[in-house]
Amino acid sequence: MAQQDGRDVAPAKGKLGVMLVGLGAVSTTFIAGVENVRRGTALPIGSISQMGTIRLGKRTEKRSPKIKDFVPLARLEDLVFAAWDPIPDDAYSAAKKAGVLEAPHLEPIADFLKSIKPMAAAFDQSYVKRLSGTNVKRGKTKRDLAEQLRQDIRDVKKRSGADRLVMIWAASTEVFLTPGPAHQSLQAFERAMEQNDPAIAPSMLYAYAALMEGVPFANGAPNLTVDVPVLQQLAEERKLPIGGKDFKTGQTMMKTVLAPAFKARMLGLAGWYSTNILGNRDGEVLDDPESFKTKEESKLGVLEYILQPDQYPELYGNVFHKVRINYYPPRGDNKEGWDNIDIFGWLGYPMQIKVDFLCRDSILAAPIVLDLALFFDLAQRAGLSGIQEWLSFYFKSPQTAPGLYPEHDLFIQQTKLKNTLRWLMGEEQITHLGIEYYEKA
Repeated sequence: MAQQDGRDVAPAKGKLGVMLVGLGAVSTTFIAGVENVRRGTALPIGSISQMGTIRLGKRTEKRSPKIKDFVPLARLEDLVFAAWDPIPDDAYSAAKKAGVLEAPHLEPIADFLKSIKPMAAAFDQSYVKRLSGTNVKRGKTKRDLAEQLRQDIRDVKKRSGADRLVMIWAASTEVFLTPGPAHQSLQAFERAMEQNDPAIAPSMLYAYAALMEGVPFANGAPNLTVDVPVLQQLAEERKLPIGGKDFKTGQTMMKTVLAPAFKARMLGLAGWYSTNILGNRDGEVLDDPESFKTKEESKLGVLEYILQPDQYPELYGNVFHKVRINYYPPRGDNKEGWDNIDIFGWLGYPMQIKVDFLCRDSILAAPIVLDLALFFDLAQRAGLSGIQEWLSFYFKSPQTAPGLYPEHDLFIQQTKLKNTLRWLMGEEQITHLGIEYYEKA
């Protein structure tokens, strides 16, 4: 197949400002990690954009450049950071409190981290019951708060000298919301903000502010946020990338590896019991039943989409799937996820698989934040607007075009991501057919 013309991708000139909603464990681990990598004291392990390669052409051509050498991504040296948080701690204090990184990764860069102080947050405790803070914006209406956020974005761009910006929600999980009348049109949405309608969550104010200021927005939590018609329309109109939801890090990443394996082998599934203990701010927030419901919906949806019980009723038509999260302070950010999986094989004979994943939540999330910042910026420079389904790889509950079911299988998601990069650069798609190696001339 002949090589096609790629899309026009504007060069990554100047600085890229990464605006983070939340300056907690994930954001500080991300920022400190990038600075350590820039200083040559650590490797960006877990980052596909930095460590990954991409095969081009036939296997016999042996062309596999690093992704960062193949597509025009912003360089780590060109990243600058800003954040909002209801807790006024600077990035150094917040990182120390989070307890994720040890002294060798914090003390040498302490001055750099201390220079990153959070802007006052648009925060409302009724959406995140277990958090409180003093570094909070004041305004008569939610519209006032959104306008203050827009001003913050303009100020950060000016102050930092950034040429381009991206915004990533790396804050806590909000209470469960469903789309309603306030989310259908810009007029309805803005009226709802002015009337302080409870349907407008703080995360929506950030997303609205970002889109109004021409900034791509990625949602790392399971909140509704940009998964509503009005913000999708706004992103399309303003030619901006959006996406989400919920960083795919530990237990759910393992689910999206194991479930496709069972389905590929046509092994049946009777039940999947998942439980977690974690002690960071995330664990405390998820101890609230309303925030947990938002997370539970995100975690539960994965199996149904992968296993397609309507097509395989004998194998997956009666699966008992349970997810639990327990707040356990002694464990801090080092989450432990247990899975008990009851499968059955030939003639219905039962088998079991047990998984005990002692993971570090923010260590797994930080490289996802980096990749999303770089790929969302790339998407904007390539003129890709609206939902970026090709970045489903990074999300537990990927957003899709209306009427499309999400693709959860990690390896299909990886193929989709790499094929999109090939398409952007005018390289042929790789289907893995491989028949050309065996056909006689």
